[in-house]
Amino acid sequence: MTETTADVRAVRSAHGVGGGEVPVRWVWLAAWPVTAVFVLSNAATPLYVLWQREMGFSRGTLTVVFACYIAGLLVSLLVSGVVSDRLGRKPVLLPALGLALVACLVFATAGGVAALILARLCTGVAVGAVVSAGMAAVTDVAGPARRRLAALLASCAMVFGAGVGPLLAGVLSETLPGPTVTVFAVEAVLLVTAVAVVLRMPVRRPARAGAGTGAWIRVPGVPRGAGRQLALGVAVFAPGITATSFVLSLGPSLLSGLLGTDSRIVSGALAFTMFLCATGVQFAVRGLQRRTVLVVGAGATVLGMLALVTAVHTGSVPALAGAALLAGAGQGMGQLGGLSLLNSTVPAGRLAEANAALNVGGYLPAGILPVTAGYVSDAVGLTAGATVFGTALAGMAVAGGALVLLSRREPAQPLG
Repeated sequence: MTETTADVRAVRSAHGVGGGEVPVRWVWLAAWPVTAVFVLSNAATPLYVLWQREMGFSRGTLTVVFACYIAGLLVSLLVSGVVSDRLGRKPVLLPALGLALVACLVFATAGGVAALILARLCTGVAVGAVVSAGMAAVTDVAGPARRRLAALLASCAMVFGAGVGPLLAGVLSETLPGPTVTVFAVEAVLLVTAVAVVLRMPVRRPARAGAGTGAWIRVPGVPRGAGRQLALGVAVFAPGITATSFVLSLGPSLLSGLLGTDSRIVSGALAFTMFLCATGVQFAVRGLQRRTVLVVGAGATVLGMLALVTAVHTGSVPALAGAALLAGAGQGMGQLGGLSLLNSTVPAGRLAEANAALNVGGYLPAGILPVTAGYVSDAVGLTAGATVFGTALAGMAVAGGALVLLSRREPAQPLG
């Protein structure tokens, strides 16, 4: 589906800032709230070893705490995309940022597993709103002429924030007193600056004509004619983000076993490197065709899972690092390819819901499989659990890459 002149005018009328383009700096600034919330999404990762020691919970419980974030995110995606397309980006983003600030407070004062679960749920809800409304806001501010740039910046803002969070938390918690309080106090400051950006962001409430119809709470979808693009994006994005979710949830335990260290800086650096790769690879492949990016992304996930299985069987730290880098590359390319396909086919009045649909498809397995792997690891050991998980995920990635290769109608347009 291609945009007509009428479509472009409708986009500008509904979400733009008048007849002309906004300065490009606002396209970058519009991505900042996405980054700030995703810093929170993974800021707790290096602290789980500390909480696990203090509270005495198992690896299975650890993955449940992580999955509560996925649960909150998925529930949020059932409503945030539709609400954003009908009421506007700001009415969704501002409450989401407020809820993220609440999560910071709960994390900073957590005294038990219940508090961690509550904080992760709040974080998940906030992230769900941001991946739908926040990413759509970047596209709205960019305008139709900059949709490829918008897809790149929105996607990179997500993975860069996800990587900065654990590194920042690891360094602060190892070098400053009051590790949990300090980490989330700094994150709260970042969120306040994001609130300031959203308040001044040059987007308007959508016109009634583009607001859509149907239930307010529903499984998000895409307009007729865009289902194929959604399916191709999910086929590669889902295995990629599931792979990075596994590294985040059980990576500290793997590092502890392989290196004999509980250093929060080391585990935070591993996560940061993984998402830095996810960010860098998106800039590196932006000149390639979408189909090529998706196929290579699927291949990176397959290789990442092979490296993960090798790491747990041989005790190889380089193999674990390679698994993290390849998983990051797989998520980055799958995410960018999926967002680019949607940005090229879905009108602004349905874009937040379409973004929500892509993330539902990605985060659902990312919540289920790592939890399963965690409990399998508790029952049969980390080596066997990681082997089962890695093999299953590699199979998913192979199937996703095959689906892209078999899709003959994919347009041969570069990402940017």
